[in-house]
Amino acid sequence: MPVRIYKPARNAMQSGKGKSDHWVLEHEAAAPRTVDPLMGWTSSNDMRQQVKLTFDSKEEAIAYCEREGLAYTVMPEAPAGRLVKKSYSDNFKFGRSVNWTH
Repeated sequence: MPVRIYKPARNAMQSGKGKSDHWVLEHEAAAPRTVDPLMGWTSSNDMRQQVKLTFDSKEEAIAYCEREGLAYTVMPEAPAGRLVKKSYSDNFKFGRSVNWTH
């Protein structure tokens, strides 16, 4: 059963880096999801889709896969964006290139 190892992205709704400093191991879907005819909910017979393992480093996740005999794919880590410091007072400074409007 193939698995993928990746580092999750930062939550876009918060400015911190919480829960983005670890690596996640997820199992790939073995069977497609089906729709329940009565309720319309989606379900799957594959229990491994619900399991997410977290590791402190990529090497620990790879070592786990090799120890358990799992075929794995490591997704490349997304490059960190450049942090630009901004100030509220910059909206009103003299010589601003674009006029500030409401």
